[in-house]
Amino acid sequence: QLIGEKVPMRLRIVVSALIGIASGCFCTFLMQRTHLGSGDFVWALHMAQRWLDHQNPYDEPWQIYPLTAGFFGLPFVHLPQEIAAGIFYGLSSALLAFGLTREGYHRLLIFLAYPYWAGLLYVQWSPLIAASAFFPLLLPAAMAKPQVGIPVFVSRFSKKGLLPCLCVAIASLVAMPRWPLLWLSEIGKYQHFFAILILPGPLLLLALLRYRDRDAILLLVTACMPQRYFFDTFILWLIPTSRRAIIVTVFFSWCAGIWRWYHPPHSMTELGRWIVIFTYLPMLAILLLRKQVPHAAAPTLSPSVDGPVPC
Repeated sequence: QLIGEKVPMRLRIVVSALIGIASGCFCTFLMQRTHLGSGDFVWALHMAQRWLDHQNPYDEPWQIYPLTAGFFGLPFVHLPQEIAAGIFYGLSSALLAFGLTREGYHRLLIFLAYPYWAGLLYVQWSPLIAASAFFPLLLPAAMAKPQVGIPVFVSRFSKKGLLPCLCVAIASLVAMPRWPLLWLSEIGKYQHFFAILILPGPLLLLALLRYRDRDAILLLVTACMPQRYFFDTFILWLIPTSRRAIIVTVFFSWCAGIWRWYHPPHSMTELGRWIVIFTYLPMLAILLLRKQVPHAAAPTLSPSVDGPVPC
């Protein structure tokens, strides 16, 4: 499929559904075999259940997700945890695939990136948050995991996405007015690193040379967010849009993943350094080397972000 060539809607739906079903089934299988329940999605399920029972969702230690994540767990509270995890990750993958295929099928190659599979193992939010870059109505997903969602929200801002975000925020405050204070008291337990502060992370400031490009904003803001593992960087695969760029970044991501298997890091700083070298720096190179095009400008208060993605 050529870049810019119109893709048949029916085929997009079929391909996206197949990706969603495959990833969802595999996620459920892994959760059952590893006895991990629903991975990190369990916190959203816990919040939803406690909220339905009119109890404090922050009664468990290490509950470091905002209450807004609980809204996404509401449809799944009565399902077995493994099934809930599979449906959540499968739907997230299907929505992302549907957005990616708007300009061609070559962008589906980002599903080969190591952070996507790391996210599948832990049932993470990154695919759903990445999908919100294509569908403004999904932007409230950015509020479920702010350290991953803020870069996408800032770089892909739209008025269509702002309204549902405000609705979710207001609904969460109505449900539990004190939740921001309870959440802030817990997030200090979050183990993390800042890519921008880990050598050679300061090199990422070179992205300012392309400050008009919304992908430069995505890269820099992500580097300034607290992160914990590979899956948090999956949103950076919104940056490469050509087949070659995607394949190169996927290759380097697996270099880091394989190194992690054979040489477990002894600290968050060590882990962060490998992520900076094998994920952030290749993204920076792609950003600086590609040609500037008119539609790669920084985000404006446009009514939608459904236009062409920078290439």
